[in-house]
Amino acid sequence: MTGPRRDVDDGLRARLHEAAGAHRPDRARMLARVERGMTAGGRGPARPPLPGWVRVAGATAAVAGVLVAGGYTVAPAVRDDAPAQRSVATSPGPREPGPLRSSGVVDPHSNEFWAQSNITLETSAPLTALTVELRVAQTGSVTSTGAWRSLPEEDFTFAVDERDGFLRYRWRLKPGRTVPAGEWVFAGQYNHERGGRDAGGDRYSATATAASGRVSVEGGFAASG
Repeated sequence: MTGPRRDVDDGLRARLHEAAGAHRPDRARMLARVERGMTAGGRGPARPPLPGWVRVAGATAAVAGVLVAGGYTVAPAVRDDAPAQRSVATSPGPREPGPLRSSGVVDPHSNEFWAQSNITLETSAPLTALTVELRVAQTGSVTSTGAWRSLPEEDFTFAVDERDGFLRYRWRLKPGRTVPAGEWVFAGQYNHERGGRDAGGDRYSATATAASGRVSVEGGFAASG
């Protein structure tokens, strides 16, 4: 197709090409050129003036369409700021006296042959001494398969043995080490007889020292889910 319309399109494309190649394009001037080009090309009778933000959005879309058709990469003219990161808080358990609170749960990844018991301690103040003990009732073929804690391994001594009908795990903070304020997990893993195991006889306890003095907590284990 040739004629005035083609001449206008070629002229518009050349001007957009020039604007896109600039190191710091003048966006306002580019949009004004698009509006003038659209008017010169003849697109029907004049319409009432649109609000400023509508004209900017329409002209920006026209710029993007022409540049993409010409093989150019176009960055969005307007972008929303990235959403702020959010932290999700969980409902705390009952508050024990002092800075320490606790809860116990059978891990949801436990199965009919193996289980893990999780002790969660939350302290609102640093601890200069801490001993955590997990006692798993010997309900049949209960044998240890390991243990872990979310605090640094080198800060604790660890032992596991069987005594008085319980498989016993014990973590003790080394002298000179400190547990910072926060939420920490201690977990014992063990095999057991096939089938759903009853954790009703399992217990845990923790004794700690903070600036306010000595504090202790204890409890049992709820089934996960």
